[in-house]
Amino acid sequence: MTSPMRSRRPPTAQQFVLGELRKAITSGQLKPGAPIRQEALAERLGVSRVPLREALKTLEAEALVVHEVHRGYFVAELSLADLREVYRLREILEAEAVRQASGRMDGAALKAMEAAQREVEEAADAGDVSAMAAANRRFHFALYEASAMPRLVRLITGLWDATDAYRSLYYVESANRDHVVREHRTILDAVRSGEAEDAVCFLDEHRLHAVTALETTLRQG
Repeated sequence: MTSPMRSRRPPTAQQFVLGELRKAITSGQLKPGAPIRQEALAERLGVSRVPLREALKTLEAEALVVHEVHRGYFVAELSLADLREVYRLREILEAEAVRQASGRMDGAALKAMEAAQREVEEAADAGDVSAMAAANRRFHFALYEASAMPRLVRLITGLWDATDAYRSLYYVESANRDHVVREHRTILDAVRSGEAEDAVCFLDEHRLHAVTALETTLRQG
């Protein structure tokens, strides 16, 4: 985890800690099931335990961490059944978001997707898992937010948050990173052409490949 840089910190210590913890989880520095050592973490980040506890409560509400009495906080783990359920719900909700976005995509939304895709490809080439996860999220949500259905987007966001810790496991493999790049290009072509149903199908294939690979990883773990 990076050392704190005061000149770059967000307005509050809690936001700083929250950002660092999210980064550690999404990059795979803190893996699913890993304990969160509060004293060591507070010392490393140069903060008191108060903002750390508040940040952990926020992450607990987002289902990124869990708290066990007398044991402390741990990065959340998903069973195979949980993982399949999350991806099935994403399939349903994201399909609706894409269909609603079709015809509403303006130049700004398309440019946002294209810019995010360039960042995905750069991060994939560099093997930067954290940067790729962040750019991947921007790519997808530039499309979903074009649906102009904020409640739907919030539901999708919650499902993504629940699997952030697993996305890094998927991106660790270079073959998976290459697969994501190719799939994104196909999705982007369908969006550019206004082919909503093709985009929905390509997204389904995109998720299926990810969840299949993650199932294999979880069984081996």
